[in-house]
Amino acid sequence: MAQHADDSYYVPHSTKWPIIGSVGMALMMGSAAYWVNESSVAPWTFLAGALVLIYMMFGWFGEVIRESESGMYNSQVDTSFRMGMLWFIASEVMFFAAFFGALFYARVLAVPWLGGEGAGAFTNEILWQGYDAVWPTAGPEKLGGPFAVVPAFGVPFVNTLILLTSGLTVTLAH
Repeated sequence: MAQHADDSYYVPHSTKWPIIGSVGMALMMGSAAYWVNESSVAPWTFLAGALVLIYMMFGWFGEVIRESESGMYNSQVDTSFRMGMLWFIASEVMFFAAFFGALFYARVLAVPWLGGEGAGAFTNEILWQGYDAVWPTAGPEKLGGPFAVVPAFGVPFVNTLILLTSGLTVTLAH
């Protein structure tokens, strides 16, 4: 990282990139809503929104790189970037912890309560008569059938390739 000549903290000028990114994301979300409702133009407007978002990323990242390489950043700005990434990762950890907390609540607390255990002795009779407190539940039979085995070389394989590729690119870039 290039070092700034003096110790003043660099405050970047106003930029257009957040507005452009917001327009791209709004276009994508609106198009996704129309796409679900089977609009014929929605895939094209979704693609346009994605292209606007990609344009914004290249522009904004390029601007940050130019500022860094021109010597506008000092060690304090570097620390700010690193702390921002640290807080981002910490927020992602908390986000996933909330999901696992919801799974714990459903599995350990809610299912037995609905079955009538503990303090919820009457819930089985009042709310959901005949409910069997088993985990995993029987599946969404009324929404498409019982649970089935997911084939290994479908979506899970593609997700694994994406995860490994992203890890490889980050490692190579470092």
